[in-house]
Amino acid sequence: MNFLPEKIDEYVVSHSQKEPELLQQLNRETWQKVLNPRMLSGDFQGRVLSMISKLVRPTHILEIGTYTGYSALCMAEGMNAGGSLHTIDRNEELYDLQRTYFDKSEYGGQIQQYIGNALEIIPQIDVKLDLVFIDADKSNYSNYFHLIIEKMNSGGVILSDNVLWSGKVTEPLQPKDVDTAALLQYNKLINEDPRVETVLLPIRDGLTITRVL
Repeated sequence: MNFLPEKIDEYVVSHSQKEPELLQQLNRETWQKVLNPRMLSGDFQGRVLSMISKLVRPTHILEIGTYTGYSALCMAEGMNAGGSLHTIDRNEELYDLQRTYFDKSEYGGQIQQYIGNALEIIPQIDVKLDLVFIDADKSNYSNYFHLIIEKMNSGGVILSDNVLWSGKVTEPLQPKDVDTAALLQYNKLINEDPRVETVLLPIRDGLTITRVL
């Protein structure tokens, strides 16, 4: 979902860095072969992730929610030489597709995939993190934050996707809407936790940038 008028959104995209060829290929294959291709970060948000990573210059990156690997490759563009990117997803059926594109990139040897429950896997990743991207089940966003905050280096950045949830966070909460309730809680948490500072950007479905103090 876009929150900008269509003409403004088109102008923004046309005056931003273009999508690299490898990511164009992955974008096409995702739309051709994978269920729910709208889950893909896409070219514009991918360039935002790339730019933030290049500014942060992370040594160790954690991604919660790999999907087909598009956003991981975007963040890898800013990773320091000798760094590592750890990406977690529940869907083992996408593992081979992810690996194919990771290995086509120059970062393949630095990207480690995990299949399973991120709440169980994150404590086993024994590195200090510089950049984290949360783009998985919304009901666990707050739980993910509590798991990763102590693993973050000072000045590290946490990116959180879909935090506007198609605008539902501004509407009356429906009794059975667990995801929106979880996002409301999470958005409040990262805006008020004294260990971080946060800005919420209305990019696509909402992207939060949280800097660890």
